Amino acid sequence: MATRTRRSQRRTEALSRERIVETAVELLDAAGEGGLTFRALTERLATGPGAIYWHVANKNELLGAATDAVVAAAVAPRPAATPHSPRDGVRAVALGLFDAIEEHPWLAAQLATQLSRSPAGSVAPRIFESIGRQVRALGVPEGSWFTTASALMHYIFGAAGQNSANTAGARTLAPDVNRAEFLDTVSSAWEQLDPDDYPFTRAVANQVREHDDREQFLAGLDLVLNGIAALHTPSG
Repeated sequence: MATRTRRSQRRTEALSRERIVETAVELLDAAGEGGLTFRALTERLATGPGAIYWHVANKNELLGAATDAVVAAAVAPRPAATPHSPRDGVRAVALGLFDAIEEHPWLAAQLATQLSRSPAGSVAPRIFESIGRQVRALGVPEGSWFTTASALMHYIFGAAGQNSANTAGARTLAPDVNRAEFLDTVSSAWEQLDPDDYPFTRAVANQVREHDDREQFLAGLDLVLNGIAALHTPSG
């Protein structure tokens, strides 16, 4: 009996929570939320469900842990690219999250879920702290910290989430349709709109065809940062 207990403990120790979460991320990347099941986990990890339940109570907890793990990696400081200013720091955090949402198609939906249903969990404070430290370093008055950090977070998630949705939408058109072809289709459709009803949309149609998502994201972030600077920089 004692021998069986020691073997069980060794198996549980070998199968760490970190390894389970890492495998969950792999399954989510491959097949989305529907592909993350405890059966798929047991098959991928070559273990029994009991060993997994020892570390994770249910799927919701696992989704939260997977989201937190990806976010933690996205906002982690990178020593080789240390920001030279708080503004650079905001850009580094924003780009980390933008790239993570692009790399993990399931992440945008899970971020929305975690932030709305579990704001006291680990995900929301981790993101807010990463952005908020830079907001404080920008010299924003303490009374405006929450609003400013929230505005930045909403822009980052909104723009990155829309970009991820556009990428996913392009994939559903046809297996061989690439991004350039997708944007060309959108641009051509906008050019055919009624000039009286959509003069502005027609005017920027060609910019849709030529734009770079990452550069556009950073340009929008600069607009927000410029607004913060204009609002909170003391006048001479």
